[in-house]
Amino acid sequence: MKVKRKVRPWVIIVFILLCLCGVIYYSYEIITWKNDVSENKKIKKEIEGKIEVIDFLSQEKYDIDFNSLKSQNSDAIAYIKVNNTNINYVAVKGTDNSYYLNHNFEKKHNVAGWIFIDYHNNVDGLDKNLIIYGHNTKDGSMFGTLKKILTKDWYTNEDNRKVVLVTEAGTYYYEVFSVYSVVAEDYYINTVFSSDDEFEKFVTTLKGRSIYNYGTEVSGKDKILTLSSCTGGGKKRIVLHAKLLN
Repeated sequence: MKVKRKVRPWVIIVFILLCLCGVIYYSYEIITWKNDVSENKKIKKEIEGKIEVIDFLSQEKYDIDFNSLKSQNSDAIAYIKVNNTNINYVAVKGTDNSYYLNHNFEKKHNVAGWIFIDYHNNVDGLDKNLIIYGHNTKDGSMFGTLKKILTKDWYTNEDNRKVVLVTEAGTYYYEVFSVYSVVAEDYYINTVFSSDDEFEKFVTTLKGRSIYNYGTEVSGKDKILTLSSCTGGGKKRIVLHAKLLN
């Protein structure tokens, strides 16, 4: 005959307490996330007042008050815009690739982070591979709409082939040549190349990964822009590559 074991009261109490702790923790995380996202939206709106976009001979001209931006954050270094996404942000560059993963433009701790350029890059010199990162947020802020580049409506629309990057040195236009998702890796974020031949092999690989054939020629002499965001619980990356036109 089997003897039924009674569950001790303290075990039930501990179980209930653990469940309550879990609920409290995740509630706190959700509230923190919403508050941080809301704060970043306010900051972005304030920054937009320092950016003037003018239609000039059918091409947009950008007048950005970098002096004012730098007085707010000395790391402010560029402005990035991707057509038909919510990506139109002032980008920063820190001393590593970790700080702005959880700090916003005002350098306050923020789980949504901010848009930032790889600290290995020299923006003024326009390196061979200039890399910009941002979180893939559910609300569509930061690089939350970068996933649109993987949809047919986006990558077949010729209006979306141009990406704009503005620095203190000037305005630069890039033409998209590759969009894809890939398992998290270091290959496509390489910033150092020993020769034009090595770089040409590199961009040929990037072109081969694209889910859409843009038919854009990219050589070892070119310079490119890379946008990167995470997906799949951080296990994969959404990536856009574009070559400098001017």
